[in-house]
Amino acid sequence: MASSPFPSEKPGLVDPLSSFSDPPKRTSYLSAISPLTSLYGRFAEWRKSLDLPNPGTVENLQKEVKLTHLTNFMFDGARADLSKNLSVNPAFQISHSFNLGSQVAAPSYNFGAVYATNSVLLQGGVDHEGNVNARLNQGWSETSITKMQAQLSQQVGHSMLQLEQDYQGKDYSLNVKAVNPSPTDLTGIYIGSYFQSVTKGLALGFETLYQRQTPELTEFATSYLAKYTGANKNWIATAQLQPAGILQTTYWQKLSEKVEVAADLQVVAGPQRRDAIATLGAKYDLRMATFRAQLDSTGKVSALLEQRFAPTFAFLVSGEIDHFKNAAKVGVGVMIESSTLTPEEMGMAPQPQI
Repeated sequence: MASSPFPSEKPGLVDPLSSFSDPPKRTSYLSAISPLTSLYGRFAEWRKSLDLPNPGTVENLQKEVKLTHLTNFMFDGARADLSKNLSVNPAFQISHSFNLGSQVAAPSYNFGAVYATNSVLLQGGVDHEGNVNARLNQGWSETSITKMQAQLSQQVGHSMLQLEQDYQGKDYSLNVKAVNPSPTDLTGIYIGSYFQSVTKGLALGFETLYQRQTPELTEFATSYLAKYTGANKNWIATAQLQPAGILQTTYWQKLSEKVEVAADLQVVAGPQRRDAIATLGAKYDLRMATFRAQLDSTGKVSALLEQRFAPTFAFLVSGEIDHFKNAAKVGVGVMIESSTLTPEEMGMAPQPQI
């Protein structure tokens, strides 16, 4: 009888492959967490089926109200903003800003430059006193942006560095930032916020601030946020509850394609101070002009008119009357834009030769 072509196993020898026959210990670990992964998977599928929108960032919680009111646009004295476009792709612009005759600010001059591509934004400026400010936005994707802001001041204690990371999820937004962080003793200001859509129109969130002035002196505070957007997105209501009993609510509505109105109410109900300020504002967009008006409970009535006589030239007139203090402020300004680009480079149709 022919012998087998495979040698028989000798007694006392162990097959080296027999050690792999036992099931790995990792299997028991996976079986232990499998209910959790299954629960998370079902939760993710249910969350996706809701099709909730992104609520926006906490920083832009009151964006529509700020664009309607005069808080960020009001000025007094004389003002001139001159800008020149040097390139379109990538975008490159330089500007000169002059301010003088103001009742609340000293005369100033600022030179600025902006460089932008699809993923990078660089912005910088220097004033007549040598103070330098810079800003960098780096977009890694459509949902992730890293931001940096810096300021170098001639005054002691006014220099600043801020690092920020912003992430936009499908139905939530997450933001973390650090102001003047120190890697040695971890001093600085650290802020984190989370904003989550709960329904198609309602979003809830919070913002936490951790301030560490010295290793021995720290401060911790949390604000709670709410935002409700109408079904047609023509009105937005927000509320923000801050520490020390400060409540701020806003309401914005777009009445038509040209008219927007906004209201802001800030209530302070602290142990040492009780106060409330209400502000009403409206914005009216004409074909070549924009008019803003505002009235608040402190007795201030203000208005701003921005009239464009040409796409590259605008004239501004602002005024404010404080009835309680019997004071008034008036401002005039011009905005001039020029370009070295040809109409073809700017994407415009060339003018016909006559």
